[in-house]
Amino acid sequence: MAPVLVDWISLFLRWAHVMLGIAWIGTSFFFVWLDMSLRANPKAPPGVGGESWMVHGGGFYHAQKYLVAPEALPRELHWFKYEAYFTWVSGFLLLAVVYYLDADAFLIDPQVLPLTPFQAIVTSVGSLAGGWLLYDALCKSPLGRYTGPLALTVFAMTIAAAYLFTHVFSGRAAFVHIGAFLGTIMSANVFFVIIPNQKKVVADLLAGRQPDPALGQQARQRSLHNNYLTLPVVLMMISNHYPVLFNLGYGWLFVLGIILLSVCIRHYANLKDAGRSGNRIDWLLVYAVGIAVVLVIASIDLSNQNQGVVVAGPPVELAQVVPIIQTRCTACHSSTPSDAHFKAPPKGIAFDTPEQIAQQAAQILRVAVLTKAMPLGNRTGMLDDERALVGRWAVNAK
Repeated sequence: MAPVLVDWISLFLRWAHVMLGIAWIGTSFFFVWLDMSLRANPKAPPGVGGESWMVHGGGFYHAQKYLVAPEALPRELHWFKYEAYFTWVSGFLLLAVVYYLDADAFLIDPQVLPLTPFQAIVTSVGSLAGGWLLYDALCKSPLGRYTGPLALTVFAMTIAAAYLFTHVFSGRAAFVHIGAFLGTIMSANVFFVIIPNQKKVVADLLAGRQPDPALGQQARQRSLHNNYLTLPVVLMMISNHYPVLFNLGYGWLFVLGIILLSVCIRHYANLKDAGRSGNRIDWLLVYAVGIAVVLVIASIDLSNQNQGVVVAGPPVELAQVVPIIQTRCTACHSSTPSDAHFKAPPKGIAFDTPEQIAQQAAQILRVAVLTKAMPLGNRTGMLDDERALVGRWAVNAK
């Protein structure tokens, strides 16, 4: 397939995925907020568990929630489902275009695990499907009746998946797969549980039967799970731009911290929406900040350890590293890349001349030495001794 055509397909899919994700996350956040903001009204119609008044765009809105369902089905009923479906479809297609089509470049890292493209793609698809099946089984098991133990078990499952992904795929692919793993669970919750349960309620109403309250409770549980998973999913999806997350080692522990940080922020927002206040709730933000600080300090410490190894040795001149950079890096970073995956240098960065190399000393130190994120999958076979030599030059040149 022509590289230009692949770029256009990737661009349109990424655009669609982002816009659909915004729509889905927006409705998810709104309805969880609405659910939390409901207040009892003794004058409300029978079956109404709470109501909420809102103002937006110059108008007032009055929403009421029925504990099970209204006595009669309204003439017009709005469903919120396609945002979730198309977010997942566009995301999976984007995963296929970027990571499956160029599996050798982006999905596989031989230094992590030497897989064939077929093995890597099958592992990817199987892990997404397997993650949903395991999660769904946990929710339907007796454990599903206990919020705390269920949350801890799903958390442990996610960290186990993160550990496996970081020991199977390239660093950036591993983090994207953690996001896809959780995103698949979220979309499947809508497709297999939330919407079918709502359809059963509607069918009961049309048939004149009393709907089963358990259907609404199950849907609410899955919706709340989606709400807490949203923040880590979004971060994982943009993580490929930040090798500090996945190329310093211990990437799965960074995932653990990110999820805990996200849960603190989301839980704080949900409690506030429910009208709760107090020091115990405010401390959730303190915990979130503390976790963020730990993540930053850990990454700095790991980076400094790498840099300490790098600078151990005599100073290096630019002339000594130019042949290394041009041998290992210009397959991609050249005005005329020889790597078939690129028709122009990534980010417009070329290393065709010593002056161009000198201008990027800080970036070279970060991505080629400290995090070893480049070359992609180390396809050009850059040696550790070469990285150390480049690092000793870059430390003094940046």
